[in-house]
Amino acid sequence: MSSRRSLYYVYCLGSSARQVLGGSWDVGKESLITWINTSTLTRPILSQYQWFYDPEWENARKLAEETRVARHGQRNKRNQPKKAGIRQYSTSTKAPANEDSEKEKRELQSSEVPSSRLARLFHYGSLAAGVGINVASEGISRVAKGKTPTWRELILSQSNVERITKKFSQMRGAALKVGQIMSFQDDKVLPKELYEVLSRVQNSAHYMPQRQLNKVLVTEFGADWASKFAHFDKIPIAAASIGQVHKAELPTGEKVVVKIQYPGVKDSIDSDLNNIMMILGASRLLPKGLFLDKTIANARRELKWECDYVREAAALRQFEDLLKDDPVFEVPHVYRELTTNNVITMSYMEGTEIMKLPKSTAQDLKDHIAGNILRLCLQEIAVFKCMQTDPNWANFLYNSKTNKIELLDFGASRSFPESFITNYRKLLSYATEQNREMVGKLSKELGYLNGLESQAMIDAHVNSVMILGEPFAGPPDAAFSFKDQTVSDRIRSNIGLMLDERLCPPPEETYSLHRKFSGIFLLCARMEATVFCSKYFHEFFYLV
Repeated sequence: MSSRRSLYYVYCLGSSARQVLGGSWDVGKESLITWINTSTLTRPILSQYQWFYDPEWENARKLAEETRVARHGQRNKRNQPKKAGIRQYSTSTKAPANEDSEKEKRELQSSEVPSSRLARLFHYGSLAAGVGINVASEGISRVAKGKTPTWRELILSQSNVERITKKFSQMRGAALKVGQIMSFQDDKVLPKELYEVLSRVQNSAHYMPQRQLNKVLVTEFGADWASKFAHFDKIPIAAASIGQVHKAELPTGEKVVVKIQYPGVKDSIDSDLNNIMMILGASRLLPKGLFLDKTIANARRELKWECDYVREAAALRQFEDLLKDDPVFEVPHVYRELTTNNVITMSYMEGTEIMKLPKSTAQDLKDHIAGNILRLCLQEIAVFKCMQTDPNWANFLYNSKTNKIELLDFGASRSFPESFITNYRKLLSYATEQNREMVGKLSKELGYLNGLESQAMIDAHVNSVMILGEPFAGPPDAAFSFKDQTVSDRIRSNIGLMLDERLCPPPEETYSLHRKFSGIFLLCARMEATVFCSKYFHEFFYLV
């Protein structure tokens, strides 16, 4: 019996690994056919030799098309209610308050960015194949030794973790964006091992080697690009999912930063995300309630926004105008003559990342910084109706010379429909008044509930909204201590049930909105801030 059970377990492991490899092959064929159909390099050759009419090639094309249709149909053929992703709260306060004390530092390494669609397809295919082969071999080895490893142990073995982290860091673009979006999930939502992988990816971005960097700058500014600067640092001061940032100085003596987009990232968004979705889906590690397809769709939209540097430059100018009279915030100035579709040049901000402030920083200053960032978040939604949705704390700098908070990275800025803003403001306003009936009603109008959920699910959702409203409740002169708050733990207690029983995904606006909210909430907790939340809420946000 034991021998039979072991053989069955080997079969299951082999079947799972085969699914990973098979999925990679299917997506690979589809992407390869798309590339061949659209590439100016291959079309003349294929037309000449009429490869498109070869029976084997036609069969492959049909199989890829059938795979695509089947995958799309699987998501839509069932009309019954589906489980939805949880609202993206992230309120863990376990991490240390100062980055100097963290074990893992941000490591910048140089590596070539795969810039063609075919090259990127090869890298993702090799990743899936490597992970699948490792799962099969490791599983068979452990079973032969009388052990019964779980799928999670095999897919997230040490060797696979290293393989995934290294490849995602090299690919940049979609890989890092998905890692960023999902790493802001609460660590109770994602499996611990996957959460650690995504966190590591965020701390290990690579930058372009100088040869590739020079090629990009020549394309954007011409062969004499260096003459436009009195000085240009070849090593970037930051590297992220879409591009890297270099410090420079103009001939006028003005200090600037030059944000340069990685080549190939913009043109490979769709194929990259198809491959990542296949790999994550085949891993079977994500909770069903996260709705992977919705998360990927959100990443797809935001990636295309962030790759549009003209759009980001416009957002920078918009926020510079919106905050020109604000005594606390400062936005970089854009140099239009040195800004293109793939490069943005803006004024250099001299502040320090707020999470890298000295440990000796006075608590009053921490309260000032956290409180004003929360205040800005409320203003963005209710007053500006436009928000910079990236929750990365590195986007907030404090300048001790000017006593101002400097804001960075507006690539993910977005506007919100008036109808959504009105109902969302009412939802949280009724939550501060403990009006459960109106919270439930507005949750249905906004699309968080569809009315077919179990009573337990409805109660869990309404309870979470009511808890979220607590920091903003009470009189305006009442301060809320994020150091001693229990909001995060109480919301976290509802996560399991909501993942299992939510029937519809939230409105698309809330994917980015709640990620920003959760990032700001966590920031306040990390700074152990005491904030007059109710004062800001009633000044800018309250609406019934």
